[in-house]
Amino acid sequence: MRILLFGATGMIGSRIAAEAGKRGHEVTGATRSGKDGTLAADASDADTVARLAAGHDAVVLAVAPPRDGTEAPESLLEVGRGVLHGIRRAGVRRLVVVGGAGILEVSPGVRVVDTPGFPEDFLPRTLAQVALFDLVRENSDGLEWTYLSPPAMITPGERTGAYRTGDHQLLSDGEGNSHISTEDYAVALVDELQRGELSRRLVHVAY
Repeated sequence: MRILLFGATGMIGSRIAAEAGKRGHEVTGATRSGKDGTLAADASDADTVARLAAGHDAVVLAVAPPRDGTEAPESLLEVGRGVLHGIRRAGVRRLVVVGGAGILEVSPGVRVVDTPGFPEDFLPRTLAQVALFDLVRENSDGLEWTYLSPPAMITPGERTGAYRTGDHQLLSDGEGNSHISTEDYAVALVDELQRGELSRRLVHVAY
């Protein structure tokens, strides 16, 4: 499989690139800076996305909103629009988006981002990810898309190959921890790329 990966040098994107590469897939990494052997690309530019995506079987969007919170929702939405328009022009139908946990529900109708005491510093980035999900869901006619939400905590760690999937409800382990390693998140994402069983929906992965 030929995969175009936007955000290939980030904490999660780099693990996705490594996991896909180990399985024999051909990964084209793209970043805004073009560092570490990736292609320099602005994912908000549909013409650029179309040019890079041509000939690929799938596109993975692993671009995070700005960490300083400046214009986080609109910045990520511009990227989402560019990717959606660009892959259509290139004739690529498969899209997997690295999402966020803020959209998940801790109880019926109550999302993580809505809970009392949610850290204000994380609010712009979290709302940006929620807005990206809405954009993809509402503008993906004809595409096989998956929005893959991690749990509340995702950090570098061990690759065990173990995980479970859910939908809108936040998953936690027996001790009440909602977490996964970036390595196992990457396993889940590449599994879905290969199987294509969970398309046109939000999918939550966690231990």
